[in-house]
Amino acid sequence: MTSYAPTNELSEAAKKTKRTHVFVFLLITMFMISIESTIVATAVPEIVAELGNFSAYSWVFSSFLLMQSVTTPIYGKLSDIFGRKPIFLIGTIIFLIGSLLCGFATSMGLLILYRFIQGIGAGAVMPIATTLVGDLYSLEERSKIQGYLSSVWGISSVIGPLAGGLIVQYVSWAWVFWINIPLGILSIIGIHHYLHEQVEKKKPSIDYLGASLFSVSVSALMLILIEGGSNWGWTSTPTISLFVVFAITMAIFIWWETKATSPMMPLSLWRNKLIAVANVSTLLAGASMIGLASFLPTYVQGIMGSSALVAGFALTAMSVGWPLAASATAKLFPRIGFRYTAILGGIFLILGSIFFITLDPSKGPIWAGLGSFVIGIGMGFATSTFTISIQSSVGWEMRGVATASSMFMRSVGTTLGTAILGGILNLQLKNYLEQHHASNLNLSSIDAANVLLDPVKKGQLTSDALHLLQSGLQTALHTVFWGVCIFAVLTFLSTLYFPSAQKEKQPK
Repeated sequence: MTSYAPTNELSEAAKKTKRTHVFVFLLITMFMISIESTIVATAVPEIVAELGNFSAYSWVFSSFLLMQSVTTPIYGKLSDIFGRKPIFLIGTIIFLIGSLLCGFATSMGLLILYRFIQGIGAGAVMPIATTLVGDLYSLEERSKIQGYLSSVWGISSVIGPLAGGLIVQYVSWAWVFWINIPLGILSIIGIHHYLHEQVEKKKPSIDYLGASLFSVSVSALMLILIEGGSNWGWTSTPTISLFVVFAITMAIFIWWETKATSPMMPLSLWRNKLIAVANVSTLLAGASMIGLASFLPTYVQGIMGSSALVAGFALTAMSVGWPLAASATAKLFPRIGFRYTAILGGIFLILGSIFFITLDPSKGPIWAGLGSFVIGIGMGFATSTFTISIQSSVGWEMRGVATASSMFMRSVGTTLGTAILGGILNLQLKNYLEQHHASNLNLSSIDAANVLLDPVKKGQLTSDALHLLQSGLQTALHTVFWGVCIFAVLTFLSTLYFPSAQKEKQPK
């Protein structure tokens, strides 16, 4: 197994590691991964226009998310066996291969296949980067460093759409993928040169069966969450069949993990109350956050009539509050402990959600931005606490898989939140249009939202039709924001079960 020395007792390998240099290259790699979704989203119209098959375009995003979610815990375990450095580099290389191939795609099917490859590589980056922060920095330092990591996602959400638009307009959509290559190569060189590990030479024991069962089970679950309620009905044959596959393979996986010599996902992790509560809270917080990130721009543009730029700034406020709160946790931990810091995060999530259940067009984008900022503060306090407390509650030889379990639960939470809240939006809007006899508009619920976000199509509507669609969308989004609030309340309630801080585990 891999062993690391804590920052107050440096090993020879740790002394050779230049922490600041390593951290800079970790930031570059995480920026490359985090900007991927926003920069690609801007290029989708051009991609569809050239490759065709519009009906499959959603899988340009879903394929990436699916493989990233499935592989995250697997990479975490492998990093505990072989070391962070080789697994991180392998994941980055796979991601770059996928990026290169995406730019050469000649059909939508090939693009989706190459996005699968990208997702397989991306699954290594976030959990191992976060784990390396736990390896290289002391408990007191991690909060500030986690704040910097969090800020990467905020910066990428602002830069991504702008960069994607410029690339598509002046170069080619292929470069939204190829732009990753110089960044990735730079990161590979930096991590290879500056990160040094002390690895014990032992014969590795890999749980191939456990990894296979987990992959099949989680793939089935993610397919249900991605396709269920949209392309497949919740009681349709594909949904029910996949649920059966998920239930059976997950049951076998849990049984096998109690028998395996070196289980892929040690069940002892989930018997640790701190880790179990932190992971459940992470899932719920992720669902709350994605509900806001997915639907706030629609409200600001479609209901308030503001521009996409204004909508982007309203949402970006969350990305400002998040790193500020994450950095502040460094001062809170010594004073109030992990438990009360997590509870404080839950309180801010509820306060932020109240801004949105009271939101109406008259309050304007500033009110929405304030709510977004408060939600960001809640996420900063909560998620930093969850990550740092998990890393501090296990030995260093299990830190990779423990950290990856948290990243995985956040991914499941965001997918679950998107599925549930998106389903609520579509159902509420459909019912509203039916109740107000809008059949003569010949619009589905999704089309209705799209019309309000397209200035040309919106301008072609009659005043009555515009009022009807805006009223229906406002009603539906108000219900969605109540859903965000419910997830926030559940997150707060889960933090009440958070145990008191445990002494940080030291390496063996």
